[in-house]
Amino acid sequence: MTAEMVAPAWMHQQITAEEYESWSEEQCAGIEIVDGMVVVSPSASKRHNRPARLLANALDAAAGPDWNADTDFDVRLQDVPLTNRRPDVIVYRADTIDITPTRPEHVLLVAEVVSPGSETTDRIVKVDQYAKAGIGFYWRIEQAATGTPLVYTYLLDPATRTYREGDVFAGVLKITAPFAVEIDLDQI
Repeated sequence: MTAEMVAPAWMHQQITAEEYESWSEEQCAGIEIVDGMVVVSPSASKRHNRPARLLANALDAAAGPDWNADTDFDVRLQDVPLTNRRPDVIVYRADTIDITPTRPEHVLLVAEVVSPGSETTDRIVKVDQYAKAGIGFYWRIEQAATGTPLVYTYLLDPATRTYREGDVFAGVLKITAPFAVEIDLDQI
């Protein structure tokens, strides 16, 4: 069995931004584009989606009228070679809700929920890509042995385009800047 029999030909060649924008929503669902190549992501489990949705809801409620929090849409990190990532949670400027694609300058924070199989990508690869794109904050959510999620926070150093490690939260996540949010992590 050849690769072409398993996946369509477009998944085996470098994709441009123009080509990607011509695809249907079904073609774009469940994939990311990294350096122009399609990366297929398996469907996330309920255990993965629940903390992302609850975190997005809490951030959206705390954000006020200037920011929105959402899940499951592309952030265009670069045009050439095309790199689109689909963070688990995105906090973006409310006035950019109708602008497509969403660009790093529209985004305040991205968060990734680490699942089996995504550890290296979420702990190393995406951290570097989001920092180089200039996204101010990165959060990584991991399930602790106790069952309570741990939230690792990172803050962008704009001079070096790298993240500095911030606080690690367990139990209650309390953030006061850029907006006040308190989330009981036992609830996610």
